[in-house]
Amino acid sequence: MGDKVLVTGASGFVGSAIARALGRRGDEVRVLMRTTSPRTNIEGEEFEIAEGDMLDRHSMIEAMDGVRHVFHVAADYRIWARDPQEIVRNNLEGTRVVMDAARATGVERIVYTSSVAALKPGHGSAVDETSRHSEQTVIGAYKKSKLVAERLVERMAGEGLPAVIVSPSTPIGPRDVKPTPTGRIIVQAANGGMPAFVDTGLNLVHVDDVAQGHILALDKGRIGENYILGGEDVRLREMLAAICALVDRKAPRVRLPRAPLYPLAWCSEAVARYTGNEPMLTVDALNMSKYHMFFSSKKAREELGFTARPYGEAIADAVAWFRQAGYIK
Repeated sequence: MGDKVLVTGASGFVGSAIARALGRRGDEVRVLMRTTSPRTNIEGEEFEIAEGDMLDRHSMIEAMDGVRHVFHVAADYRIWARDPQEIVRNNLEGTRVVMDAARATGVERIVYTSSVAALKPGHGSAVDETSRHSEQTVIGAYKKSKLVAERLVERMAGEGLPAVIVSPSTPIGPRDVKPTPTGRIIVQAANGGMPAFVDTGLNLVHVDDVAQGHILALDKGRIGENYILGGEDVRLREMLAAICALVDRKAPRVRLPRAPLYPLAWCSEAVARYTGNEPMLTVDALNMSKYHMFFSSKKAREELGFTARPYGEAIADAVAWFRQAGYIK
C-alpha cells in the first residue's frame, strides 16, 4: 500500500484524472466531495470519500486526518457569474482554508493546481512561468481568482508551507462530464455547430498527462516553484479541423472579425443576468481571444521529467469519449 493522499475536486475533470492516476500507482486515495457533488467520474474506483467543502475549515481538517499528501485541485471554474467577485472569493478563500488546514495537520507536501490563466500570454510566442500577470492586467474573474490564489500559495510556501504549484494549460480528454469550456468547443465542432472561428490559439494537453505531471510535481518538484503542464500550441482553426476530420465533417473556413461580435456578447450577458444561465458569449472571452495562449513546459520537462503526447491523440480521446457518452450525435 502506498501513501494516503487527499484529492480535492475529484468529481471534476482534472481532479478525477489525478485521483485515478494515484490509485493506479498504489496510493490510498481519499477524495473530498460535497454531499451534492456528482460521483460519475469516480464510479468503479475504490476511493474513500470524505464529505466536506473547501470553504469549511473543520471539514478540511477532518479530511486531512492521517493524510501524508494533499492535491488541491478543486476550484470554482466559471467563466461568468452574476457576481464575478463570488468566483474570486471562492477560489481565494477556498485555497486559504485548504492550505491552513494542511499546515495545521502537518501534511508533508501539497501540490496546488493553479492555471496558465494566471500567466501573461505573449503575442504569438510561447511564454514560461516568468511571464506573470498582475491584478490590473489579468482578464476576467476566473483568471483573477487563480492569480490571487496562486500568489497566496507562493507567500505561504515562502513561510514554510511545503507546497508545489502546477499550472495546467488546456486539458482535454476523457471524462469531461460537465463539460469544460474547451470540451464544449469540441462537442460543438463535432456536431457541426461551429461553422466559423476567430483567430486565436491555445495550448492543448491530454488530461491524463496533466495528472502524471501532478504526481511528478509531488515526487520531484521544488517547494514554492511553479511548473507549467502543457502540451502543444495549436491555432483554433487547426484544432477545429482536427476535430472535424475525426467525425467526417468539413472544417470551418470562415474567419470572423471580433468587432461585430461584441454587441452579441453584451446582449448575451444582459440576458444571462436576467435568467441566471451562462451566456453564449462573453466580453471577457472575446478579449482573451485576442491573445494566442501559447506556453512552454520546458521547466517541467527538465526538472520533473514531464512529457505530453501529441495534441491529436488528446483530441481523438476526447472525441471518442464524448461520442461514447452521447454528447456527439
